[in-house]
Amino acid sequence: MPYLPDKLIFAIDILFVALCYVASIFIRLVFLNDAEAFEHIHIKMPVYLVITGCFFYSFNTYSEYLRFSTLWNMIRIFLAISCSHAFTLLLFCTYPDIFHYSPNGKVAAIISFLLSANLILLFRATIRLVFDYVYRSVGKKENVPLLIYGIDAIHIGLAKMVRLDEKFPYIVAGFIADKPLPRRHRILGSPIYSPEDVFSKNIEREGIRTVIVRTEDLLSEKKKELFRRFIAHKIELLSMPSIENLNDIRKIRKVNIEDLLGREPIKTDKTSIAQNLKGKTVMVTGAAGSIGSEIVRQLCRFDLERLLLVDCAESPLHEMTMELNDATLVPHLVFIADIRNEKRMKHLFEHYKPDYIYHAAAYKHVPMMEMYPCEAVQANVLGTKIIADLAVAYGAECFVMVSTDKAVNPTNVMGASKRIAEIYIQSLATTLKEGDNLPVGRPRFITTRFGNVLGSNGSVIPRFARQIADGGPITVTHPDIIRYFMTIPEACSLVLEAGNLGKGGEVFIFDMGKSVKIKDLAEEMIRLSGLEPYKDIQIEYTGLRPGEKLYEELLYDEKTMEALKDKKVMVANERIYDFKQVSVWMDKLIEIADVYDKKEIVKVMKEIVPEFISKNSEFEELDVKKK
Repeated sequence: MPYLPDKLIFAIDILFVALCYVASIFIRLVFLNDAEAFEHIHIKMPVYLVITGCFFYSFNTYSEYLRFSTLWNMIRIFLAISCSHAFTLLLFCTYPDIFHYSPNGKVAAIISFLLSANLILLFRATIRLVFDYVYRSVGKKENVPLLIYGIDAIHIGLAKMVRLDEKFPYIVAGFIADKPLPRRHRILGSPIYSPEDVFSKNIEREGIRTVIVRTEDLLSEKKKELFRRFIAHKIELLSMPSIENLNDIRKIRKVNIEDLLGREPIKTDKTSIAQNLKGKTVMVTGAAGSIGSEIVRQLCRFDLERLLLVDCAESPLHEMTMELNDATLVPHLVFIADIRNEKRMKHLFEHYKPDYIYHAAAYKHVPMMEMYPCEAVQANVLGTKIIADLAVAYGAECFVMVSTDKAVNPTNVMGASKRIAEIYIQSLATTLKEGDNLPVGRPRFITTRFGNVLGSNGSVIPRFARQIADGGPITVTHPDIIRYFMTIPEACSLVLEAGNLGKGGEVFIFDMGKSVKIKDLAEEMIRLSGLEPYKDIQIEYTGLRPGEKLYEELLYDEKTMEALKDKKVMVANERIYDFKQVSVWMDKLIEIADVYDKKEIVKVMKEIVPEFISKNSEFEELDVKKK
């Protein structure tokens, strides 16, 4: 939509001043019967208009678009007119002979001031009101009413943007305040409701079925319950953008399940992380995966010498490359490489000598690894060993491994393979600290362990979303199965924090918040889709999958020590293994993995990890024999 040029606005203001000056002289003539009122106007008016124009220019009164006139602009106009009239009157009084000043001129000056100020301010207010009315009535193609949850300045600012954006299909029908306010209170002409009012018949009759909330409010446990009630009453929830993106109203989106499962993020010391990583060469394995790709994105915020992306998945790695080429100036190199290929990985270490390694590459799907235990060992155990040994051989500073809660009291091959990798990393770190006869490099070896990550590849949320889109049913393995969840960005920021905090040998455990029943998760996703569980979409129970257990554990016992009191990051007191013994186990395990004897390799895994007790798996017979 076109805007009036600032020169035209300036000319209109000067024209108003001229008309008001003539009107003041006419009033002086009529009411004071002053026959000399119009004498010498050809001298006085040009001087008066030039002085007024100079003050308009000084106060920059014409720079704002009329439709967006603010109180501050109104004040500037008032000050400019006041100063121009005061200066003109002073000039005329100082040189009365030159400007033919008479005592009645003061009356005309006051009248001119009042008329000019009121006419110019009224003109701007009228333009804004007319524009608002026409825009709301005609400008928008749709007028879907919504309520804004909150009455702070940021919510009022959002309401103004909703009002002005012609492509945004909503209009503000009111605000929701946490505390009840008198009914007569209004903001921007819209009423203020209490949360309970949203469930009333009056709101329903007015057609208000949408509420927009701040993302930060979705982290509050108290408010989550209210928002779940909104969803249960088929009220659509929208999430407003963060403050830094507030100028882009199109970043408003529907609230999803990740928002309602999220919690107050654990704060990380980004300044310290940035200092440690400055000028360093950083390698990320599994860089195209859910965790690895987010680690890469967060690393791109720091001043790195070079970023090395390693993955064997060609298409996802290509997509990641395209994203980085568009989004970051950090020098980055992409390598299609398999961590199980020792020669290939040695070549990378020889040429680039990474200082920090974030090891996210792994096979992670429990049922798949139950079918292919040899692949689990080769990727999760052998691959980890190769990268760790090369980190020592080439003098890396830090090695951070991404592990899982499934490594605790494992009931499946995947969890056991990650536990064996943990044992190797921890025993290697201990040996390095004790100064045994190993290569000169002494990296800090750190393990991070957390639960399920919201929205990661292959997780339940994308699968449930597809099943809902297909009309159901949603399949859940067991009605009582529970899991811990964490968002991908939070999990990855904590991985970076662990690399910053760890001194070597620690297994860091992150506070995962409250556990979530998968059945409840499925029901909530159905409601978020505007449907009713068990009515529109059924939930079916299929039975526990091979290796799956009802709940995951993050610790072997409660004997943990807090590493960061306010950040809810703990260090597990794990058993320390002898590195030489672990090396013997590893060699035996890797050798058997090459033979692809499923039962034999699982048997050896159980010998290394005695607490590995299979559940719902063909390998349960090995536990019987062991007893």
